[in-house]
Amino acid sequence: MAVRLSLLHTFVVVARSGRMRHAADQMAVTPGAISQRIRELEDAVGQRLFTRTQAGVELNAAGKALFASLDDPFRMIEDVDRKLDGAPSRRITITTMSSFAANWLVPRLVGFSRRHPDIDVAMETESRIVDLRREPVDLAIRHGLGDYPGLEATWLMAPELIVVASPELLRSGRPIATPADCLAFPLLHDIGRADWRLWFAAQGVDLTQDLKGPSFSDDHLMVRAAVSGQGLALVRNVYADDDLRANRLVQAIAVRWPTQFAYYAVGTAEALQRPAVRHFRDWLAMEASENPAR
Repeated sequence: MAVRLSLLHTFVVVARSGRMRHAADQMAVTPGAISQRIRELEDAVGQRLFTRTQAGVELNAAGKALFASLDDPFRMIEDVDRKLDGAPSRRITITTMSSFAANWLVPRLVGFSRRHPDIDVAMETESRIVDLRREPVDLAIRHGLGDYPGLEATWLMAPELIVVASPELLRSGRPIATPADCLAFPLLHDIGRADWRLWFAAQGVDLTQDLKGPSFSDDHLMVRAAVSGQGLALVRNVYADDDLRANRLVQAIAVRWPTQFAYYAVGTAEALQRPAVRHFRDWLAMEASENPAR
């Protein structure tokens, strides 16, 4: 069975310092996380590697043999890492949802490039949840409750659900004064066809009919359909922000439904030790606070 490189690195750091707490400080994780990694490594190799003492930990015979084979290779890796970190060009890999990337992040990336021209950003858009501990991804932007065990999460923004439409579509029908008036227009749905029903229920509208209209697996596509006048869209305001600013969309009714979920920048403690990753995380938080979706 292959042993994770992070476990071997943790072992080397603990062996050098002789204290779990010192290793935790150096690796920017909790002492409990260090202990867990050492237990995982000892389980993987099938034997104890340390002797616990009042002062900390000491390598036993098996630990000394393993440390002798790992210390020099890790010192070479660390030397290369230091050289790369100081190189003129640094690369970070970000993953997020395509809707968030297209409607909010990508239009603002030029601001980050101006601040940090030496950092190259590689962006991946996937609907699946990337394993940040195992995959070569530095930072994820996730939409959820912020509970990501073993990872560091930075709150960015909590967008709301709003009703938007093209100005031309709204001019073609009767004015929308109440939530029930939305039923006179074509509706654009999320792929689960749940958001409109929940929205109407939250606004006290008793539905007796089926809600027809196309559905979309991607909010970005729904926004594009709304811009082209195909119907009313119920979307998170962050996805419609740029089109609202450009008057390609307007808010059809001034009723908002705050969502309990928020967007978070999520990464491992190890990844966030890299200055380039921290710079991008901090820029995201600053940009979200200075340019909240309206």
